[in-house]
Amino acid sequence: MKNKSVQPFVKWVGGKRQLIKGISKYIPKGNYKYYEPFVGGGAVLFDLQPKKAVINDYNFELINTYNVIKNKVEELIQYLKTYPNDEEFYYKMREFDRKEEYKNWSEVKKASRFIYLNKTCYNGLYRVNQAGYFNTPFGRYKNPNIVNDAILRAVSKFLNENDIVIKSGDYKEVLKGIKKNSFVYFDPPYDPISHSSNFTGYTTGGFRKEQQIELKEACDELNKKKVRFLLSNSNTEFIRKLYSDYSIEIVNANRSINSVASKRGEVEEVLIRNYSI
Repeated sequence: MKNKSVQPFVKWVGGKRQLIKGISKYIPKGNYKYYEPFVGGGAVLFDLQPKKAVINDYNFELINTYNVIKNKVEELIQYLKTYPNDEEFYYKMREFDRKEEYKNWSEVKKASRFIYLNKTCYNGLYRVNQAGYFNTPFGRYKNPNIVNDAILRAVSKFLNENDIVIKSGDYKEVLKGIKKNSFVYFDPPYDPISHSSNFTGYTTGGFRKEQQIELKEACDELNKKKVRFLLSNSNTEFIRKLYSDYSIEIVNANRSINSVASKRGEVEEVLIRNYSI
């Protein structure tokens, strides 16, 4: 029985809340070990609620927050309850990752800062500059939900009651030694639909055409091992050609997170898979 309170605890660019119904009908049935190498906000993970999983993201701040929710959720909630929806306080918190003292902060305090900034920043846009510093402006929301203790506790319970391995690093490392009876869902940074729409600010370094090609090669290796995979990406000619030897479904997604208001709304995405439904 799924717990409906197990939901994403942060907003995330490219998050899959709006696409869950479309994605879920392509997810295989049965028992398998679930892998999500670009977990982000975890919408698919939390909808599926697998018994065994390996989740990963290159964003260390995000993965630290997953670990804190798993191991020290009550301490995290207490921190969040002390944070005001205040512009001056927001910018003070935002600046801490530029300071030497930030290195000495506890994992819990860093996680509380991460959630606080996500809930109060402009449009929930997690973005870092080339130096790796968070740089999204204040959101000016009247009443943001800074601490949703019901969701945080439900996520903590899910992570503790199931065999969920949490990693932070290169997705290719996560896939090493993967067995046949596994299922992988990929939700990488998307191929931009135009040069002006490119967004690679989850981490420093970005995710460019070369990385998209490397990911396709990783999918080919999984296919050789007869490991099933499902991959989301933008509906671009480059992606359609790159994955032309696999099944491709076009789906519509509503995007509510973008730094430019005119670029929010319905967009076409693709779901790519190497198995039959």
